Amino acid sequence: MVIALVVTPEGFPLGYEVLPGNTVDSTTLRGILQTMESRYGKARRVWLMDRGVPTEEVLAEMRAEGIDYLVGTPRSKLNTFEEKFLDRPWQEVRDDVRVKLLEQEGELYVLARSGARRAKEKAMRRRKLRAFVKGLRTLRKNGRSRDRLIEKLGALKQQAGRAAGLVEITVPAVGQEVSSETFGYRLKRAEYRQATRRDGAYLLRTTLAGDDPAKVWERYMLLTEVEAAFKCLKSDLAIRPVYHQLGHRVEAHIFVAFLSYCLSTTLKNLLRPHAPGLTAKAALETLATIQMVDVCLPTTDGRWLRMPRHTQPLPEHTMLLDLLGLSLPPQPPPRITAPELPSAQPTENSPPL
Repeated sequence: MVIALVVTPEGFPLGYEVLPGNTVDSTTLRGILQTMESRYGKARRVWLMDRGVPTEEVLAEMRAEGIDYLVGTPRSKLNTFEEKFLDRPWQEVRDDVRVKLLEQEGELYVLARSGARRAKEKAMRRRKLRAFVKGLRTLRKNGRSRDRLIEKLGALKQQAGRAAGLVEITVPAVGQEVSSETFGYRLKRAEYRQATRRDGAYLLRTTLAGDDPAKVWERYMLLTEVEAAFKCLKSDLAIRPVYHQLGHRVEAHIFVAFLSYCLSTTLKNLLRPHAPGLTAKAALETLATIQMVDVCLPTTDGRWLRMPRHTQPLPEHTMLLDLLGLSLPPQPPPRITAPELPSAQPTENSPPL
């Protein structure tokens, strides 16, 4: 199954849809737009999406209907606009983040570059390249058959990902033995330099042409709320695995998880002004140590005095409850129960049960 989730910039959920597992992401947007408009009416919304969700056709429809969007683009799109961005000046939007702007056919393209992201991508590429070259060296040293070499080479490329495209490989011809003369590899230096230049860079496109570039970038960063929502559903709320087989039971399972996420998000936003680093999960784990117990005392006439009591809150409980504006309920009054009647013993003449 596929779950489509719509949330506000603060992370509050607006709705969700449960779709079959073979649903392609790019086919979900049109239905979500119609659902949101029918549920909440038309409004000036800005839709933030991953680059795999919209298609060019749907984006054209959104522009025609005046629906604003902000979406990432595939890396291949950089090839189209790279030369046009060369003479554009960089603008500083925050520490270690710069952007270039380019208006094109009713859209604003934003080329962003992050220093932290650049260092991360560079380190990941080096690590994958190092492992890929080490694997190639092992293959050449072991001298396997050509068929076995092709099989192992495919597995290495899959592990290396895009880094494998930066290495030119020569494989033996059919019938040739694997040796240092027939099997070789070398780094594609031009492609490597080009990839290095693009480290930390990503391209955004939006209809918000008149907005401040810093505001556009900050809005795009709100996609982290969507990522946090799915992370919360998958880990904290354990939406999976789903053991149900019937469709309506699967949807009921997801509905309960969705309600739990609503409560979790509400708790997170209540904590944010007072303790931004405290998560909803950590707060619940702290409050979970408050216990409810029944103190039972026998009386002289055979009855029981039952006193329901919650444990005395610890200082961390009191501090957390004060931040949330909550208080524990008063201790319940004691109850006296009647003596239990002795259980009747069956006899020979007792009717069968």
